[in-house]
Amino acid sequence: MKTVRILFISIEGNTRSFLKNLTKYAESITDQTSNPIKIELTEISEQTDLANESAPFFAFVPTYLDGGNGIDNGVTELMTNALGEYIEYGNNARLLKGVVGSGNRNFNEQYCLTAKRYASKFNAPFLADYELRGTGADVERIYKILSENA
Repeated sequence: MKTVRILFISIEGNTRSFLKNLTKYAESITDQTSNPIKIELTEISEQTDLANESAPFFAFVPTYLDGGNGIDNGVTELMTNALGEYIEYGNNARLLKGVVGSGNRNFNEQYCLTAKRYASKFNAPFLADYELRGTGADVERIYKILSENA
């Protein structure tokens, strides 16, 4: 069984909730799949000390923006900067295997823009998205994507 490491930031609890559901799902199907994965979560916050990662990981990031539309007239990242700084530290970005984003579809072009920007900045694939806390179908879909990219 492969271990899939996930670094994440959760401002209002949506990302944390989604990842708890993803972890439960992974545990529930361990005996039912030929290529099961184990989920290992690390939450990053403003209080997290920067450290050198030693194993590949995926990043899950919500979108919180201020100003502009993020496409043609600027944008400022809000509240997720601690995760970006952590990935930037040392050689951590080289171990980033992919980014999964969440957001609110009501924000149109800004939906999952933070994750897309992280993917571009750190030269990693943008693997998937889900809205707010996600659905059961999102959990299954993203589990499959992670297992294929582990």
